[in-house]
Amino acid sequence: MATPREIKKRINSVKNTRKITRTMEMVSTAKAKKATNKVNAAKPYADLTRELVSSLSSLASIIHSPYLRKPDKIRKVAILAIAANRGLCGGFNSNLLRMVKNRIEELKSKGVEVEVHAAGKKAIAFFKFAKIELVTSQTNIDDKAGSKEANDLATYFMERFANESVDSVEIISTHYYSAATQKPEITTVLPLKMEETGSKGSSGPDVLYEPDPKTILENLLPMVIKTTFVKIILESVASEHIARRVAMKAATDAAGEMIKLLTRGYNRVRQAKITQEISEIVGGAEAIS
Repeated sequence: MATPREIKKRINSVKNTRKITRTMEMVSTAKAKKATNKVNAAKPYADLTRELVSSLSSLASIIHSPYLRKPDKIRKVAILAIAANRGLCGGFNSNLLRMVKNRIEELKSKGVEVEVHAAGKKAIAFFKFAKIELVTSQTNIDDKAGSKEANDLATYFMERFANESVDSVEIISTHYYSAATQKPEITTVLPLKMEETGSKGSSGPDVLYEPDPKTILENLLPMVIKTTFVKIILESVASEHIARRVAMKAATDAAGEMIKLLTRGYNRVRQAKITQEISEIVGGAEAIS
């Protein structure tokens, strides 16, 4: 049985750990709030851009854009896995990387060649451990990541798709739905899918475009792809902070419960020791008398 001193030392250790997890929870809460504000601010722009492209979807058959290329057969797929640079965020990284591994195995079983790109130190370490070769790796997808990092990634993959080095580009990342729901998902970025609005014609009789709708659509397509990358990166960062906040709150609560159990054990051992000392004193007194 542990001595009161050992139990007391362990209680102090758990208390110190609780202070750290509580602090990390508070920091993650503040960062999550800031990140979700960025996601909510970017969403209207992304939605309006896609709405405008959808309104011009009937022109997809007459414009010449490499981003609308639809290969007869998918021979090579580029997968970008966006994970975190740090841990202590529950199953955020493990769930996503498990999905990436399953997707790679699924494509290879169909005879499709796969090239893997990683963003985040945890993803890089996972692929190194799994002996999966990486074409590119990024570690700059963090709190400060924004349009610059997204545009660099988008430009790289757009060029790869345009020169037919790959037939499809998929991003596997954690999507943010709400503060309570974030799920890892697969997003096919290229080839770009035009969403039909259900109406014939380019834009309706009450809309006047300058320049012509065809030119607008050709210029909008790269913007839609870059906006998608921005949205995915912002959602991934926000989801990471939320996952870390939840994990740190669970750790803080667990530390509190452990302190209660250890305190009860300490009191029990201390009481037993006091009772034993009293019994020895009483026994000694009786022996003298």
